[in-house]
Amino acid sequence: MSQDEIIDMARFAGIRIDSFGFQGGFIEEFKAFAKLIAAKEQDRCCSIVFSQCESDNLAQRTVDAIRGKA
Repeated sequence: MSQDEIIDMARFAGIRIDSFGFQGGFIEEFKAFAKLIAAKEQDRCCSIVFSQCESDNLAQRTVDAIRGKA
């Protein structure tokens, strides 16, 4: 997730951002938080794939694609 995407989502969530970045200057913390959220959602999606696919091979290929390894 890019810094611009994180900033856009933060603005959408109502977090105030000035010309210097996040109010209070916590850009690195916000980026780390966004990565944690993305990883949790990715794990959740992968879990669903494994529970729904009849073929472990198909499931693994799909999970690899989700995780950007394909």
